[in-house]
This record gives sequence, C-alpha cells and structure tokens, in this order.
Amino acid sequence: MAGSRSEAVPDSILSEDAVMAYLLANPDFLQQHPDLVRHLAPPSRFADAEDDNRVVDMQGFMVSRLQSDLERARDNHDALINSARSNLSSQSQIHRCALAVLDARDFEHFINIVTNELPLILDVDTVTLCVESDGHDGPSATAGVRAMARGQVDALLGADTRILLRDRVTDSDDVHGPAAGLVASDALARLAVNPKAPLALLAVGSREQDRFHAGQGTELLGFLAGVLERCLGRWLGLPTG
Repeated sequence: MAGSRSEAVPDSILSEDAVMAYLLANPDFLQQHPDLVRHLAPPSRFADAEDDNRVVDMQGFMVSRLQSDLERARDNHDALINSARSNLSSQSQIHRCALAVLDARDFEHFINIVTNELPLILDVDTVTLCVESDGHDGPSATAGVRAMARGQVDALLGADTRILLRDRVTDSDDVHGPAAGLVASDALARLAVNPKAPLALLAVGSREQDRFHAGQGTELLGFLAGVLERCLGRWLGLPTG
C-alpha cells in the first residue's frame, strides 16, 4: 500500500512539509476549493491528543461544512422548484384568461367574461375594466364597464407606466367600484388600443394585502393586457397599434 501511495504522489514531487507550508501560506485554500473537503481523511477528534491545545476538530468542521452546504443546496433546490411551479401556474392562468376572452361572441359577452370569469380563473376578488370618457357618451352606459375621467389613467399609473402593482390600496372607488371595500392590493394595467382611442384600464383586485407588490414580475399581466387591447379594438371597430 505504501508503494502505491508513493506512486500516486512521489515524495520527491510533493513533501508533507511542502503541503504544510503551502496551506499555512494560503489559509483560505479550502474555502476556495470546498469540494476538496469531501476527499480529505482528517484525524478523529481525539487522535494524538497529547496536548489538548493542539487538537483541531477538522472532522467536525468538515461534517458541519458539508451539512451546511447540503442544507443550502436543498433550500435552493426547493426555492427553485416552488418558483417554477408558481410561474407555471401563473402562466396557465393567463393563458386560460386569453382563451376565455377570445371566445366572446359580442362586446357584452366580452365584458361579462372579463368581469365575472377572469376573477375565478385568476383566483382574485375582482376584475374591472375602466375606460376614460368625457361623461357624455361611451362606456358609461355599458354594464360592467366603469367610466373614468380623461387623464385619470395617467394620473394613476404615470404617463410612461404600463403596469402598476400596489401592495396597499386605501382608496379604490374610482377603479374597483362596488368592490372597493374588499380590495387591499391590486394590479393596474394600461390598455391603449391606439393613440386616438380613449385609454382604458384593467384593474385586478385582491382582499389580501401584498398579493400584488412591486417585486413581482409583470410580463404575464402585460401579455393579458395586450390580448384585451386587441379584443377591445375588434369589438369597438378600432385599429390597434
């Protein structure tokens, strides 16, 4: 056995003194190469413990390090799996919403799908469609559509904002209407069929605070907003773009 060991690492190439000198000069070597810990065979805790002050529990250190690494790997793995599942679930919901509105037979049916079916698909408390109007004509007479004053979409979202997520909602009467008392957080999406058409707003509300918040991704909601823009343009006879 001794012969095979010397063949693997000949003393003339690497001596114990050289290894010790290198490790002393590079105390962070194991931190830079943590995988090497798995291949080391340290002395037991009480081996050669003639001088208690010189005993180093390397075995305990390595076991603790490996346990910590394994725990972090498991946590990262679980977080990744949960995130992937959540993303797939959200993607499925948005796709179902898109298919639902595309099945609308007419404008009234479209509004009914948006306000009554989409909340069930998205598992939220309310979905409202608001359209800016001067108050004399337009959507104010259409059941399920709330009329907003001109400029109110920009006032809520900002002129250059497509989607706004609010984790705390205290005054939502103009957006959520009769359901305003339930809404604690919401997602607002600008709907711009074309530059000449009145601006509209998709408002998704939840009674749960922090259901929507600034740290969430908005790509899927943006996709749904794009689908609704095209549907509005089709039913109102307006070109999109």
